[in-house]
Amino acid sequence: MQNTTFQEIVEKLATIPPNLQRQVLVYMSELSDDIPEGTPIQEFLELAGTISLEDLEQMKQAIEEESE
Repeated sequence: MQNTTFQEIVEKLATIPPNLQRQVLVYMSELSDDIPEGTPIQEFLELAGTISLEDLEQMKQAIEEESE
């Protein structure tokens, strides 16, 4: 993530006093806690259509058999 936004954040962070840097750190930690974990939907969309109909039917049958 070495982009201009990241660089700007680092530059501005270096100019503020340590007590405000701590507040920024706490805020950033809270933000990262809100980021959901998991696989981005785009990765799943890239897989669309890659499973054959035959394989899908086999999976469906296996699920149905297990849920009986």
